[in-house]
Amino acid sequence: MAGEASSGLPLPGLIRLNRNENPCGPSTQVLAAILDAARQAADCDPEVESAALRDRIARFHSVSSEQVVLGCGSTEILRMAADAFAGPAKTVLAGLPAFDLMDRCARRAGADVVAVPLNRNYSHDLGAMLERADAATGLVYICNPNNPTGTLTRRRDLDAFIRELPETACVLIDEAYHHYVGASSDYASFIDRPLDDARVIVSRSFSKIHGLAGLRVGYAIAAAQTAHRLAAGRLPGGVNVVAARAAAAALDDQEYVRISARRNADDRQEFLNQANARMLRPIDSQTNFVLLNTEQPADAVVEEFRKYSILLAAPYPDFEKHVRVSIGTPAAMREFWAVWDLKPVRHASM
Repeated sequence: MAGEASSGLPLPGLIRLNRNENPCGPSTQVLAAILDAARQAADCDPEVESAALRDRIARFHSVSSEQVVLGCGSTEILRMAADAFAGPAKTVLAGLPAFDLMDRCARRAGADVVAVPLNRNYSHDLGAMLERADAATGLVYICNPNNPTGTLTRRRDLDAFIRELPETACVLIDEAYHHYVGASSDYASFIDRPLDDARVIVSRSFSKIHGLAGLRVGYAIAAAQTAHRLAAGRLPGGVNVVAARAAAAALDDQEYVRISARRNADDRQEFLNQANARMLRPIDSQTNFVLLNTEQPADAVVEEFRKYSILLAAPYPDFEKHVRVSIGTPAAMREFWAVWDLKPVRHASM
């Protein structure tokens, strides 16, 4: 078991269960591409490499290159969307809780954020969001599967919702966790099954199942006119040569994606089994993390785990007794449960 940090600071050898990353990292094929690109990086033009990656993504998804916008991680995609479609006198609709970066990007752009609590089944409350939508709504943010709950909002409900939105509102569908969703009649990607609506933007990330979080590559796919407006705020050279080559190799290695998804599904089920054995109440997840009801103040639980060099995500609004736990390696998860079973952690609120 990792030792306790008497100073209150995490010790070396952290177990990071707060980032929702592939615990096995990138594939060997991608690692080889990274090494090869690093040797050539000084002589390569990042914009040429970015254009090649954009073309590769376009072919993979059977769209035109002008429909693809690259970003320095999906973080930049969200920032570009807020800058392009929100701003002063505009509002952004989002779920609560959801990935809070959009909140920060929208407020930075000068927009107001309308956060709508999730339904009882932890899907987006689309009816309530429609009630809040009006001519001032510039952007609607839907993270599906949702972060931090790991839950789905049904595709047929999203289709109907988008049709009812004011014509001036664009919709950003964040599919960062798309690859982890098992077969479900409730889910279909807006890239794989596009909606004929120029207001829809879909974002993806190479940071999750592809294991490239440190290289920062994300992308959006939208109708050409929408993509052009989005790309106007892109940072030139924001995707470097090594990152672009690594992302292209990751896209080519779909077998690794399938293996990682199967492994995650097995490890996630084992986590749920362990939680149920301890009479805990996890929210059923379609991602590589689980939101766990600790039945005590989550900030105290997070702090106790940090003392044992295990990092968990900070608590979320309206979910102050829940902690989000990324699915790590089997060894990391055994360590998590060993620490959970310690009395100081189980009774962190006392």
